[in-house]
Amino acid sequence: MKFNIIKTDNNARACLLKTSRGKIDTPVFMPVGTVGTVKAMSPEELKETGAEIILCNTYHLYLRPGHEIVSSLGGIHKFMNWDRNILTDSGGFQVFSLSALRKIRENGVHFKSHLDGSMHFIGPKEAMEIQSLLYSDIAMVLDDCTPYPSSYEYTVESLERTTKWAAQCKEYHKKIQDARQIPPNPPLLKGGEGGLLFKGNLEGLVNHAPCIVNQESIQYLFGIIQGGMYNDLRRRCAEELLNIGFDGYAVGGLSVGEPKEKMHKMIYFTAPLLPPDKPRYLMGIGDLKDVLIAVEAGFDMFDCVMPTRNARNGTLFTGRGKISIKREEFKSDRGPLDPDCECHTCRNYSRGYLRHIFLSKEILSMRLNTIHNLYFYFNFFRNMRKSIIEGIFTEFKTKWEAIL
Repeated sequence: MKFNIIKTDNNARACLLKTSRGKIDTPVFMPVGTVGTVKAMSPEELKETGAEIILCNTYHLYLRPGHEIVSSLGGIHKFMNWDRNILTDSGGFQVFSLSALRKIRENGVHFKSHLDGSMHFIGPKEAMEIQSLLYSDIAMVLDDCTPYPSSYEYTVESLERTTKWAAQCKEYHKKIQDARQIPPNPPLLKGGEGGLLFKGNLEGLVNHAPCIVNQESIQYLFGIIQGGMYNDLRRRCAEELLNIGFDGYAVGGLSVGEPKEKMHKMIYFTAPLLPPDKPRYLMGIGDLKDVLIAVEAGFDMFDCVMPTRNARNGTLFTGRGKISIKREEFKSDRGPLDPDCECHTCRNYSRGYLRHIFLSKEILSMRLNTIHNLYFYFNFFRNMRKSIIEGIFTEFKTKWEAIL
């Protein structure tokens, strides 16, 4: 992975991240494509709005259609017709959110499927196998996401599981990647996108489905810093993960119910703990006020369902603040949603029409609203990056904090 810092403005940074799949300008927002689709959007529309990387969910794709199926159909990129970068989470947060349906053990997590109640297990080995068969560009280690609030004693136990699993994930991941670069000798089958499919065991780690072998594609692995709301434990976790060594570092366990003030303090505290020459990913954070604080602290990568979920609920982002399109005042409004926006929705449809189709529960409403919200987010991030390069990030932050 190539990672270059283009410009800094105090701790805020504009960087260039390159994988074998293509470039990513940071700060970057990753739309959430939970089951291999960003809701209401086609891959072509995502490109038009400016997406360079999306996030797909390991837990959901594992349960349906199954990582073996995705692999046999050419991997996640071919499966969903997306030729740009994809990051897959480990499934740890989804398992965390299923507190009534899971049991955490030292070797992994036993959980019930939210789909049919069937029992499953994911440990470090399984998390790496699943993501390897999905063939994402960036994989995440399996972590134990600490709930809020948690006692110091529990948080220590959670942290120790996270660092133990991280080391195991790296070991399994390296074996899989090494085996991919030098395939074993079973019969090779012609695959898509310049790759080959083979039925091999990848040194005993992947033995249940054909795998994609592509000498030009490399999967990178990010570690995840946990430690709850305790500074010393966050520092300890960071130090232990840095000793293991990863291609990038994420901070998890925030925006899990803690007060905003605590979250912001932890954002400022953890950023300097991460190496400056690696990507810094703040997981699950997408409120733009929080993003401004995180970029100011030195974070590069973000993901959240906020723009897409809000779009489906009729809440839309504009240069004058958020609006609810269902409000009566828009009933006869001929103007565009945002006069300063150049997205497809704003160029072609009035607020009156958008209100009408939303209240009529038309599918087109979800699509047009999502196109606009994602365009707004990508444009916000582009302009934020530009402000860093021009040395005026503080002014950018101050302006938008008054609007958002």
